[in-house]
Amino acid sequence: MDFELSGRVALVTGASAGIGRGIAEVLATEGVQLIVAARREHLLRDVAARLVAAGSRPPLVVPLDLTLPQAVEEIRWHVLDRFGRLDILVNNAGGGRPVTADAPDEEWKTAFDLNFDAYRRLAHAFLPVMQRQQWGRIVNITGSSEPQNLNAGNVAKAAVHAWAKGLTREVSRFGITVNSVCPGRIMSEQITGRLLPTAEDREEFAGAHIPVGYIGEPQDIGYAVAFLASPKARYITGEIVHVDGGMRRHAF
Repeated sequence: MDFELSGRVALVTGASAGIGRGIAEVLATEGVQLIVAARREHLLRDVAARLVAAGSRPPLVVPLDLTLPQAVEEIRWHVLDRFGRLDILVNNAGGGRPVTADAPDEEWKTAFDLNFDAYRRLAHAFLPVMQRQQWGRIVNITGSSEPQNLNAGNVAKAAVHAWAKGLTREVSRFGITVNSVCPGRIMSEQITGRLLPTAEDREEFAGAHIPVGYIGEPQDIGYAVAFLASPKARYITGEIVHVDGGMRRHAF
């Protein structure tokens, strides 16, 4: 299927590894002009080199920490100075933040700074551009709605769902859609380095919890994002799409 994305301009945050990298790779194969952002510049440079080696357009590399006060304005300047527009924003930078009931406020603030506020601030910074274009796609990579413990990151991601749904009421008339993708267990640094470090761990977990029987790859998220970012998904907005091999147990 042709997703009709060739020539579109997309910003992917958290693009240095894992899911973000997979999203960038899929969008690049669709002919998208990418801006990739993350804290680790050397990994971003590696992503850029691999994309070019595969025949894609050279991405604009913007290394920065999205939780810093000046970060959103800085990346907005880079994008508009180079391309003058932004068609697709993929909010991906973030991660879980397990906490205890007596965790200090600072731990909660840190989780919300990255997992909610950075998403909201980036989207709102580029909305005027998308509104002038009468077209735009915002895709938020969020998290599980079935938390296994107290996790400030999950709470922040739930706030993203509520914010995104409300935002659709404001921007849909401009041809802008806002959707969220909830990954299940996807091969990433978090999986291989901490949660399921061995092949045996991953096989055992998948057999017990994932109906399709295996851990997903970052590109599985990338394909869902590419569809939601495409003109073909024009009538889908305010939705939460689970890409998890059936791991989520709720039917609604």
